[in-house]
Amino acid sequence: MTPAKWVRIWHERLPEVPLTLVQVSAGEAADALRDGGADAGFLRLPVDRTDLSAIPMYTETSVVVVPKDHLVAAFDEVSVADLADEIVLHPLDDTLDWAQPPGRPAFERPATTPDALELVAAGIGLLVVPQSLARLYHRRDLTYRTITGTPQSQVALSWREDRTTDQVEDFIGIVRGRTVNSTRGRRPAEPTTQRPAGKKDQPSGKKDQPAGKGGGAARGKAPAGRGGPRRGAGASKDGGRRGRPRRRS
Repeated sequence: MTPAKWVRIWHERLPEVPLTLVQVSAGEAADALRDGGADAGFLRLPVDRTDLSAIPMYTETSVVVVPKDHLVAAFDEVSVADLADEIVLHPLDDTLDWAQPPGRPAFERPATTPDALELVAAGIGLLVVPQSLARLYHRRDLTYRTITGTPQSQVALSWREDRTTDQVEDFIGIVRGRTVNSTRGRRPAEPTTQRPAGKKDQPSGKKDQPAGKGGGAARGKAPAGRGGPRRGAGASKDGGRRGRPRRRS
């Protein structure tokens, strides 16, 4: 793995919390998490997930590592069938889940991937690995080419399920590309009660309604006369026409 980008973001967001990187082999990664040697880590699937949480991230391209003067180096891509007559080394820490390794087997299985690469450099055989391992153990006298028809290695971010701390959640968020303002997975802060700006306290119970239909009194309209309520605001009984008062005889 090359976690430089995630480490940089961690230092920018959490400068007060040191982040220590621990390099382990693929076979040791799960045990390092279970034993507390690391809080979170990258490992290759499949893995026993009884006590580990894992988020699959991506699937790596498989490559075949060969000496620079090997015939395979003349091609951009080869297939498993192209290695049928070649000795293909199968180290004990192989990270590819082979049903049947390609090519012809060596007399002895190398203990580790670096040991197998030493044999490749000596011209004893070829080695199929995920591309990141070919880059990690790069040598000037070796090269690699993409190979098809092989198992592919899936990389996952993992941690102990019973140790899902806030800092582990912070690291998960950084790896998954969450923004600095995202609170997903974190314990939310306690809510604070704040009075809305510009509003005054209101007494409990129902607020008094203005008199008249539609609150007319509140808008400065005159109340109805003593003879009873009007049909409408400002309307008389005869349709709104007002005549001169009649004289008594």
